[in-house]
Amino acid sequence: MRKKVTIEPVTRVEGHGKVTIHLDRDNNVVQSRLHIVEFRGFERFAQGRPYWEMPVLVQRLCGICPVSHHLAAAKALDVIVGAGTGNGLTATGEKMRRLMHYGQFFQSHALHFFHLVSPDLLFGIDGDVATRNIIGVAMKHPDLAVQGVMMRKFGQEIIKLTAGKKIHGTGAIPGGINKNLSIEERDSVLKAADPLNAEHMVHWAQGALDFFKKYQEGNKDFIDKFSYFPSSHMSLVREDGALDLYHGKLRAVDSDGNKILNDVDYQDYVDYVGEEVKSWSYMKFPYLRHIGKKDGWYRVGPLARLNTVDFIPTPLAQKEFEIYKAYTNGLPNNMCMHMHWARLIETLHAAEMIKILLEDPDLQGNDLVIKGTKQKEGVGLIEAPRGTLFHHYKINDNDQIKMANLIVSTTNNNEPMNKAVNFVAKSYMNGEREITEPMKNAVEVAIRAYDPCLSCATHALGKMPLDIKLFDADNKLIDQKNS
Repeated sequence: MRKKVTIEPVTRVEGHGKVTIHLDRDNNVVQSRLHIVEFRGFERFAQGRPYWEMPVLVQRLCGICPVSHHLAAAKALDVIVGAGTGNGLTATGEKMRRLMHYGQFFQSHALHFFHLVSPDLLFGIDGDVATRNIIGVAMKHPDLAVQGVMMRKFGQEIIKLTAGKKIHGTGAIPGGINKNLSIEERDSVLKAADPLNAEHMVHWAQGALDFFKKYQEGNKDFIDKFSYFPSSHMSLVREDGALDLYHGKLRAVDSDGNKILNDVDYQDYVDYVGEEVKSWSYMKFPYLRHIGKKDGWYRVGPLARLNTVDFIPTPLAQKEFEIYKAYTNGLPNNMCMHMHWARLIETLHAAEMIKILLEDPDLQGNDLVIKGTKQKEGVGLIEAPRGTLFHHYKINDNDQIKMANLIVSTTNNNEPMNKAVNFVAKSYMNGEREITEPMKNAVEVAIRAYDPCLSCATHALGKMPLDIKLFDADNKLIDQKNS
């Protein structure tokens, strides 16, 4: 007979989730699951709509990373309007999209680290729940809190300049972009007074990274061992193996670094990636077909990206990448909390890329859109802040969407998040019959490392609505905690 613990809702992530933990008669953990309890059905909503609506319509999946859905949909429609499979746009069209994308990365990573993660680092995962939040950070470390707010503000300004507005913009259209960047717009973020300019953001991104590295040095046991388990990793890579968050080939490596998906064309992703449905969650479980459902799962996101790419094409981030890789002697890094380290290296890369792109005169070009022979089907793939994001559409003879399939970043991380919950549950709850606040937060810290967006996958700032329920061996509720 088993006992059962439920954590519902999970806090400080986007969306609603529930964790159940089953105990045996000796109160040892025998099974843990992260349940996604919302059903949203966007793939069905898209059916019957004109295909050109998709880049704007699908942004409504999410208020945190609408740019990622906007661009993934636009890339899929590039294929449908005959503009190529990701590298066929005009220089202005592609670089405006890239600038929009790196602005999104910069603001999203800053939001996650400063607002959602820093309270656990500054106050400890067992710190007073009354102060272990962004308000507590603002009270005790106001400079850090302000820096987080200003970094996010800068990223949002980049999005506004390229997409027309900060949330749910309209910049990307099938085959290109609907505007260029004027000199005045460029200088408003490139040459603005401190701190809201590109150079200062590079400096702040480096400072945030140094903060984490110093914390890691003083807390190696916690950072290195918390929710550690081997896995495969998948992401886009540029044709020369470089980190590319906008376009490339699909690559996956196993936990030893062997390539198990060798730079394949993502237009053929259905040949390589399958999706399994389970009765206890609305979120799908993707897997690599040639390995199978049981062992074909993989991680995506910052940790996965730095495990699959060969190098980072900006100087400061590349220097940090080399330090990061040396920590594991060049082998894939499977330490869950090192996702924050990887995420901050990407934040630095995004800041460098924003500065490089702003200085590129192609942004002032007037050749914005390209079209060719219409196709009936297209796949758009992009590296969103939380990981690899798939948009796949088919259209009918009336130019309406007849099939839409989305595999969002958090969905790709479904099985790894379940593995993380199980790891922490066994570490903190074996032999226990009550859920303490530190136990509950430890489970949430493991989930939070993936920066999940549960709304996209099937949102609350300061709270990740997760309930934890504890059931005994007779399936009787013996304890419950929620946020």
